[in-house]
Amino acid sequence: MISINPLDWRSVLLARHAQHVVLVHFPIGLFLMGVAFDLWGIVRKREEFVRVAYFNFCAAAILAVPTLLTGVAARQWALEGQKLKGILLFHFLLGTFSAIFMWVTWWLARAGDAERKSVQVPWTRLVVELSGAALLMLTGHLGGFLSGVNGGS
Repeated sequence: MISINPLDWRSVLLARHAQHVVLVHFPIGLFLMGVAFDLWGIVRKREEFVRVAYFNFCAAAILAVPTLLTGVAARQWALEGQKLKGILLFHFLLGTFSAIFMWVTWWLARAGDAERKSVQVPWTRLVVELSGAALLMLTGHLGGFLSGVNGGS
């Protein structure tokens, strides 16, 4: 049996789904702040904010991988491989698409960085960024229902 003490390292590392719940906040925060820095850099015409956005997108894309893996592992442990349905299915699909959007945004930022001479960001990248942010917020909202934070079970 795992201890209930919140300061016990075993309860943090060995809980069946705790890793996903902890990791998920990093790519969410990094990606959303990347979008904010990118928009701020465009509005203010400040290259350094666009560069900070690029590094946020890079870190978010990298951290999306272990977040997805721990989500799949949590599903396996909690449901013992049962078929996904309802909110959990939508959360899983949206989480996967959110990770894809993070990687595409990072790739667009990387490709644009090599050829950009000013703070001009292509509108297609902004559409991908804002769509990814909306998708990510919806995914997090559904995850809140799954964890019980938003009133779900």
